[in-house]
Amino acid sequence: MENLDYGIIGNCKSAALISKTGSLDWCCLPNFDSAAVFAKLLDNKKGGSFELRVTEDYNISQEYLWGTNILSTVFDNGTDAFQLIDFMPRYQHQDGSYYSAPDVIRFLRHIKGKPSFKALYNPRLDFAREKTYNENKEHYIKSYTTEGKFETLFLYSSFDLDAILDQKEIELTGNGYFLMGYHEKLVEQSLDRTYLKYQRTKTYWMNWSEHTTKYKYYNEEILRSALVLKALTFKKSGAVLAAATTSLPETIGEERNWDYRFCWIRDASMVIKVMAGLGHDKSAKDFLQFILNLIPHKDEKIQIMYGINGEKNLTEHILDHLDGYQNSKPVRTGNAAYIQKQNDIYGILMEVIYQQFVQFETNLENSEELWTVTRGIVKIVESHWREPDKGIWELRTEERHFVFSKLLCWVAIDRAVKIGEILRKGINDTKWVSLRAEIYDDIYNNGWNEEVQAYTQSYGSKDLDASTLLMENYGFIDAKDPRYISTVKATERELSRDGLMYRYKNKDDFGLPTSSFTICTFWFINSLYKIGEKEKSKKLFDQLLSYSNHLGLFSEDIDFETKRLLGNFPQAYSHLALIEAATNFSKTYTSEEEIKF
Repeated sequence: MENLDYGIIGNCKSAALISKTGSLDWCCLPNFDSAAVFAKLLDNKKGGSFELRVTEDYNISQEYLWGTNILSTVFDNGTDAFQLIDFMPRYQHQDGSYYSAPDVIRFLRHIKGKPSFKALYNPRLDFAREKTYNENKEHYIKSYTTEGKFETLFLYSSFDLDAILDQKEIELTGNGYFLMGYHEKLVEQSLDRTYLKYQRTKTYWMNWSEHTTKYKYYNEEILRSALVLKALTFKKSGAVLAAATTSLPETIGEERNWDYRFCWIRDASMVIKVMAGLGHDKSAKDFLQFILNLIPHKDEKIQIMYGINGEKNLTEHILDHLDGYQNSKPVRTGNAAYIQKQNDIYGILMEVIYQQFVQFETNLENSEELWTVTRGIVKIVESHWREPDKGIWELRTEERHFVFSKLLCWVAIDRAVKIGEILRKGINDTKWVSLRAEIYDDIYNNGWNEEVQAYTQSYGSKDLDASTLLMENYGFIDAKDPRYISTVKATERELSRDGLMYRYKNKDDFGLPTSSFTICTFWFINSLYKIGEKEKSKKLFDQLLSYSNHLGLFSEDIDFETKRLLGNFPQAYSHLALIEAATNFSKTYTSEEEIKF
């Protein structure tokens, strides 16, 4: 694929990517962070896929069923046509529990004529480390490995299993299905059972969307982004993944390839704020609880990222046998960034705790626990805020006094003061207020570069960084402050290129960045709106939306020249920022009567 023209389907347990031609090119089972069973995305020859191949006279179109994470791909040659409906089952039982088996269901609906296709079913278990064997077991096709890690996969279908294995032409005379599951089924699978799962899953997603706050403008884009965030949520723990993939490069042919199937603490406050604002308090609370469960009470052993079940060890491994996305090596599992020291993490954590008190009710026991954590974080920040770190962009070598890291240290103390006020502990009479003022003055004096007329990336540097645009968001500076306006203008001059933003332009561990970081463009759009340049902000926002793929999805990066999507996909951070920017231009409906049908 020349672009990331994929749709994501998922059930809050795992996810799969389906290409615009209906090929299943990426899926990890049974969970998001498991080994891939299809990984054509990372190796066109060895990775494995599940494709329904038709002749060239078919026109192929694709869209999501409205308000769902169910993907529809229609194959039509004018005379013959069928619809491929891809989904992972998720629905609620009568007792309130959820059914979300690690399955991918491909339901085929006959539309007209006598359409035909070949089912190219080619799983490559465990990232294709060893050979995968496929056997007809009468009721299903069993795929398995005999060397290395033992893995199995089961394919059930209404079509002839030998025809599938032999890749013979299949004529569709009525509806049919494929069900690919990580576990062997204990009850007989049928077309009726598959159709029922489809309808129940469709109902689940439409109900979820109905409870999402409606907006007058950009409602479709906001809802699609919200559905992406939900699809990237691991329901068991409440964690929200950064993305569904690993090793999709920031730039083709380079080695900026990381595994993003984990949960970054930095995303937490934004996820909680956005999801709560969209009316999904339960999702926000679940993620907040996941974060709070990770926080030690009275020591400082906190990581910047964790596994989806709270795992701490995310050791990085290289999969040398895979060629990588368009030959962009290496392919990695795990992420060595988990051991990095990033001082901004404490401000993020305190913001999360503060939001717990502001947005949700807390009982006495919970409040006491959070108060202990708050005092512990203050102690850590007090001891370490003057130290350099790796910064928000996780540079793997040099440590510096990054302005964003200092800003988040200020946020940590500022929110601690406010939490103290909520709990009526008289914090205004303690040294916390003095510490907050000390950090503020340090940033004000050392983060500002008089020559550049902007807050820069790090102390003593002339280099600009898009993360300084967040100083207003966190309440450090007012949008009308001349210093902030000047920083926005200087950042635009230095980092903007045809309306897209660099994170920074100075060389890092891997050389000069060559692609735009999508969230930074959203930050810039927000900043323009805040300083009063609303028309320009909206114009850039509309332009950025046009760079999404055919389904409105964004990855981490965008190529400046071609505007193709790059980096891991779909990216939660990008869609969070899209929602935040879109709500600038819209007002929520105040009553159901305002909605025009």
